[in-house]
Amino acid sequence: MTERRVYPSDLKDDQWELIEPLLLEWRAAQAEGGEPTTDLREVVNAILYVARTGIAWRYLPHDLPPHTTVYGYFQAWETDGTAEEIHDTLRVQLRKKKGRRILPTAAVIDAQSVKASPNAPDATQGWDGGKKVKGRKRHIATDALGLLLVLIITAAGVQDTNGGRLVADELAAKLPSVTKAWVDAGYKAKMIAGRCASTTCRASPTGSPTRCAVQ
Repeated sequence: MTERRVYPSDLKDDQWELIEPLLLEWRAAQAEGGEPTTDLREVVNAILYVARTGIAWRYLPHDLPPHTTVYGYFQAWETDGTAEEIHDTLRVQLRKKKGRRILPTAAVIDAQSVKASPNAPDATQGWDGGKKVKGRKRHIATDALGLLLVLIITAAGVQDTNGGRLVADELAAKLPSVTKAWVDAGYKAKMIAGRCASTTCRASPTGSPTRCAVQ
């Protein structure tokens, strides 16, 4: 069999070595019957190809695994938390490499409205009057390095503050080590901080982000 050409989105050897143990452990837990034949590295390469190019699954090149197979793995990893486990493991490794604590203590909360695909159901979309965008809104929290901690998707019409509450709830449940967060002037900081059991908030000088400190 002729070896396929390399795509720019393909994993490098050292990158694959970081996540291979997690996926092999996942496969062992799923094993039923015969020997698996699907190359997990190629599945990840196919997922990265879709993520980088934005194509529909069915347009995957023929030298990658079948799109139905790739999507099946993608859906399984998203559903059972494997994808999130891989992400969080890589974040921990990078924080350690940068000399940071494994668990972050500070976060930055922000939101961005983006135009949705024409194929997206109308029920999942909304209108952001401020940004003049019809689509969806990404509500995120990152650590001080800019590494993702929480991601929540809503219709674009959801106010930043309301989305920020959802992010704060997720942060409190997933990463209770986070004791402070910064938000910009588009948020009502006290309303977000109020999602936690005990909080103090104070506004920073004009033009600077607001700092919400969770006690």
